[in-house]
Amino acid sequence: MLAINNLSVQFTGTNLFENVTFNIGDHDRIGLVGKNGAGKSTLMKILCGWQQPETGTLVIASDQTVGYLPQEMVPDTTRTVIEEALTAFSHIDALIAEQQRLTEEIATRTDYESPAYTKLLNRHNDVTEQISMHGGSSRREQTEKVLLGLGFKHDDFNRPVAEFSGGWQMRVELAKLLLQGPDFLLLDEPTNHLDIVSIQWLENFLRNYPGAVVLVSHDRTFLDNITTRTIEITAGRIYDYKCSYSDYVIQMQERRASQMAQLTAQQRQVAQIEAFIERFRYKATKSKQVQSRIKMLDKMEMVKVDEVSTESIHFRFPPAPHSGKIVVEAEHLGKAYGDLQVFDRVDFLLTSGKKVAFVGRNGEGKSTMAKIIVGEINDYTGSFRLGAQVQVGYYAQNQAAMLDGEKTVFQTIDDIATGDIRPKIRNILGSFLFDSEDCEKKVKVLSGGEKARLALAKLLLTPSNLLVLDEPTNHLDMDSKDILKNALLQYTGTLILVSHDRDFLQGLTETLYEFRDGEVHEFRGDIFEFLDAKESEQAARAAKANMFSQTVQAKTSAGKEAYEQNRNRERELRKLRSAVEKIEKEIETLEAQIAEKESLLASGNAQDANFFAEYQSLKDRLDAQMEAWETATIAVEEYKG
Repeated sequence: MLAINNLSVQFTGTNLFENVTFNIGDHDRIGLVGKNGAGKSTLMKILCGWQQPETGTLVIASDQTVGYLPQEMVPDTTRTVIEEALTAFSHIDALIAEQQRLTEEIATRTDYESPAYTKLLNRHNDVTEQISMHGGSSRREQTEKVLLGLGFKHDDFNRPVAEFSGGWQMRVELAKLLLQGPDFLLLDEPTNHLDIVSIQWLENFLRNYPGAVVLVSHDRTFLDNITTRTIEITAGRIYDYKCSYSDYVIQMQERRASQMAQLTAQQRQVAQIEAFIERFRYKATKSKQVQSRIKMLDKMEMVKVDEVSTESIHFRFPPAPHSGKIVVEAEHLGKAYGDLQVFDRVDFLLTSGKKVAFVGRNGEGKSTMAKIIVGEINDYTGSFRLGAQVQVGYYAQNQAAMLDGEKTVFQTIDDIATGDIRPKIRNILGSFLFDSEDCEKKVKVLSGGEKARLALAKLLLTPSNLLVLDEPTNHLDMDSKDILKNALLQYTGTLILVSHDRDFLQGLTETLYEFRDGEVHEFRGDIFEFLDAKESEQAARAAKANMFSQTVQAKTSAGKEAYEQNRNRERELRKLRSAVEKIEKEIETLEAQIAEKESLLASGNAQDANFFAEYQSLKDRLDAQMEAWETATIAVEEYKG
């Protein structure tokens, strides 16, 4: 077990943590959550020993190990992919060298009856067992399996790591960490550089990982599929929930509602006591009662309510200008980089108002197709054209990195703002959480999340009727992702979205295009329907080829029925949760409308009968929705068992 006791850390005069205490069990699956800047990455660095707290202790057994993958790092190596990954077993190399030395010494000694010889034999046996226990004889096999799972191909193994992009180099670092198998595995945003297929593989790996896993992630589905415990960092304190992320959100809201109810009740009680004291302060006959109540106030422990940051980006995309019915049309489209044919003879037609997603493994051509559509790549084969009056808005995968680091936040927007937008620049930046002081900062000092928000702000400056967004959610926190998703749902133009975030994609696009093996395949449906179909397709291929993979065994063995039931159960649970979310949004809308009516009532501006009829109708609808919410929530809980 890893124990954290009375941990305190300050940052620029503010307490990131104050007397924080918690334990991490040997097999825990923990999601570490909180607003950007709450201290999640700092806590991870303390847990792995990269950073020391100002006060407090971290206790771990001497024989236990901690492994940490930060959000970004730059590996410095001249090795190939397979050579670098195999360095994860450097401790085994040392054991093998010791084993060889011991073997040679045993062969040359003749004092078979001496205690020293017996000690030598015992050490040789210990070393041999350790090599076997750590998989010394299957190092290459384990390494190739992990690299393939993370998206590398066999042809990549002997390529130098330096030839790959930063995202692929991070995959090598992740592979090394998984192969090392530390007792406590700490991963900070591990899905940022992975595609959906690799994320699913990593989920399965981490579910079966023998040690403890602590994750920082803004991917709800990833957290829900792995974690069984959620630690929230807020206002310098932590709250420990024995549940997955989605259940944590519900319990967190219930906790804060309970805190507010307790505070309101306490304030009412304090007001009553103070009123009694004030009324009878100067009456001798009531002096004992007054003094008693004064002491009661002094001893009263005030209810604390968590400070909840209400700051979040808020924006809508400008109305989309009119375009022709056909927005994008390609015939026999192909693109190659040297000898590498990314895709070939692709036919693609996109009509106005459609919202589609490009999915598939990294390197299969999703970003390449996006760049052809926006005009960044022109050396392709076949034909391609944009429709009449199409105006493109583009968010590149590395959009944040493309910003000029020497410009200020304000200059970045001011340089491209025109006409009526110019006086509104500071308002636009304020919508993306940049205050007057932030506006004067240089871009190079911004965090990854701030750069992502600034890049999104640029999209608002020029109205477009075709948005092409390549991984727009990287570095955005969950609240920001929700707001971006809502803005895209209301966007009236055509949308092409490249994303690996399943929760973000769900309900946003109605058609997916899978890039695979040089071809593009259309799928009509939701992302989870697509993944279910892919799973069935893979199982069918495996069965046909007589490949006894885990999927096939689950479907063909005695566990087939349980497997199908579990899949159907998860699908039904998603539907039930979706129904709850829909009702909750309706309740929020009704409560806002009722509050507006009640404000008018309080001001005395509501006089006509229609007003009161509408007011009562809203309250009746709210009551009905509350009953529906209760029924739907109970249904979720009962279904979860």
